[in-house]
Amino acid sequence: MEPHVAELKLKIEDTLCPFGFEIYPFQVAWYNELLPPAFHLPLPGPTLAFLVLSTPAMFDQALKPFLQSHHLQPLTDPVDQCVAYHLRRVTESLPELQMEVIADYEVHPNRRPKILAQTAAHVAGAAYYYQRQDVEADPWGTQHIAGVCIHPRFGGWFAIRGVVLLPGIEVPDLPRRKPPDCVPSRAARITLLEGFNFHWRDWTYRDAVTPQERYSEEQKTYFSTPPAQRLALLGLAQPSEESCIIFPELPFTTLTKKPQNTRARSWLSPSISPPISPGP
Repeated sequence: MEPHVAELKLKIEDTLCPFGFEIYPFQVAWYNELLPPAFHLPLPGPTLAFLVLSTPAMFDQALKPFLQSHHLQPLTDPVDQCVAYHLRRVTESLPELQMEVIADYEVHPNRRPKILAQTAAHVAGAAYYYQRQDVEADPWGTQHIAGVCIHPRFGGWFAIRGVVLLPGIEVPDLPRRKPPDCVPSRAARITLLEGFNFHWRDWTYRDAVTPQERYSEEQKTYFSTPPAQRLALLGLAQPSEESCIIFPELPFTTLTKKPQNTRARSWLSPSISPPISPGP
């Protein structure tokens, strides 16, 4: 890795990693070459980008402190606002650089995703993106089968949060890092993809590899709750428009704000996805 890229990566890691995030550099060309033109990032191929993902530690190290702070104004989606806050800290820590942050859920006016997050994770070497095409003589016939990324250390217990683009910084010699193939056998890949597509509620597909860390029971409760009900779970669905009130003794911080509708998450494939999001 070129010295200036390594230094930049270290600065971003210093901002994000203490809060349960990981980053992985990649070239825009690596991403664009796997996709049709409609999904390309409109930047020169050697442009530097970073994939950002959250680990199980993010819930305690970033989200809970965020909820206990003044940053949740106005209230929309706690996790997304927390991630946006930390990504904004990255841009503020490097004011001399032009940066563009694209969150995993952002879409164009025609609803096409701005970033295909799992493709970005794969080309960055962060997580292997397993798809139907990775199963020889697959057994699913005409069924739609969505792909899923598996992290070498966390299995499925992580979430892709977005990418940071750095227009003007080109890294033609950036070494390409292949994601580890953690699920090499045909049988295991079938089990993984069927678990993700048909049984995602039981969490078992996330254990496709033995993870170093899983989501806590508290996290699982949060992410298992339908998005429209998560604010109530946090104690945020109160009728008052008063300012923030915190009750540290509760399992989740309580704030008195009205709930708002949450938006649907985008998936890697705009046409082949499980009917309901299994959550981060």
